[in-house]
Amino acid sequence: MRYRLFAPDNLHADISLPASKSISNRALILHALAQGTHRPDHLSDCDDTQVMIRALEGPQTDSPIDILAAGTAMRFLTAYFCVTPGTRVLTGTARMQQRPIGILVDALRGLGAQIDYVGTEGFPPLRITGGRLTGQEATLAGNVSSQYISALLMIGPILPQGLILHLTGEIISRPYIDLTLQLMHDFGVQAAWVSDHCIVVPPHAYADTAFTVESDWSAASYWYEIVALLARRRQMSGPAGAETSVRLPGLFARSCQGDSRGAELFDRLGVHTSFTPEGVVLSPRKEMTARHLEADLTDMPDLAQTFVVTCCMLDIPFRFSGLQSLKIKETDRMAALTNELLKLGYPLREEQGSILQWDGSRTPAQPEPVIQTYEDHRMAMVFAPACICHPGLTVAAPMVVTKSYPHFWEDLAQAGFRIIPEP
Repeated sequence: MRYRLFAPDNLHADISLPASKSISNRALILHALAQGTHRPDHLSDCDDTQVMIRALEGPQTDSPIDILAAGTAMRFLTAYFCVTPGTRVLTGTARMQQRPIGILVDALRGLGAQIDYVGTEGFPPLRITGGRLTGQEATLAGNVSSQYISALLMIGPILPQGLILHLTGEIISRPYIDLTLQLMHDFGVQAAWVSDHCIVVPPHAYADTAFTVESDWSAASYWYEIVALLARRRQMSGPAGAETSVRLPGLFARSCQGDSRGAELFDRLGVHTSFTPEGVVLSPRKEMTARHLEADLTDMPDLAQTFVVTCCMLDIPFRFSGLQSLKIKETDRMAALTNELLKLGYPLREEQGSILQWDGSRTPAQPEPVIQTYEDHRMAMVFAPACICHPGLTVAAPMVVTKSYPHFWEDLAQAGFRIIPEP
């Protein structure tokens, strides 16, 4: 299945974004650790959250628990099941079985966890036998996935002596760690940084807390991209795009989501954010301020693909650093971006495994490019708005969006995009 895409000239849209997947999955783990009676409200309806719910509510047996392609679920559940009675086998898709998890397993084993590899050493599937962990201290490199760190932090209060977590070297994705600490606080645990590289989690019971999940700033980024590209197209062809506006309820200025900082970068790319009590309203600025964009995206890696594609479509050369975690996502996102943007005539350059840049040069575009999505939901969603600049752009395997934003295509159609299914 493919979708061929055509954009409207302008749009006015009210979009109900999905709830934050990052908050939903953390809240579910904390709710389970609190042995809560009422599930958190406004949970994400994405695949990743649904597999988390099924895993947490499933039987305590040795039968496999298939979390499909949900990396967050694999990491959080690995730690959760270590402190939960019963034996379980955690498995996933072929790609999931290629994503490393040895760093987390080693840390958990150091705390006393019983985990065995079912197949290849260092990778899922895992057989986990839950019980009492007697260790107190763990050390991780700060440049590993923040999900490893968050997985350990969330089980920290359950340990008899609590947890002292040391992080070495550069710490990437710190906002996701802070998000975890904030949510732990919301569920009654006072964990905190005691130095730049150490977090202390005291032993304490989680509270059964009523909790509502806010909307997802990562999902909002695709609508920022749309507003930016429509505004640029109108500036090139006629009057500035004042007609375009997008209302996104459920987003707030004082969000604990690190991706909310994306609004600041999009301001330089010509998108104004108005905060209201209900959410945000996006509209074009009269002109963008960026002529060349450099940014360290260490703290918001899930927006890297959005900024890369947006800058190419706006003809703004860029240099984005802090992208090392992109190589261990659903796919190697740096390679995927390089491959697919070359089809549209944008030759990117990767450096040091953590930098992507484009100098503004162009090569001939394919006459009828088909964007491959690599089983990666964000590849589909960041390239869909590119049809504003490349009418008729085709996206392959479009339903991969169900991983985080199941109604993405319906929302695009509501906003006036024409979506033509093709075999």
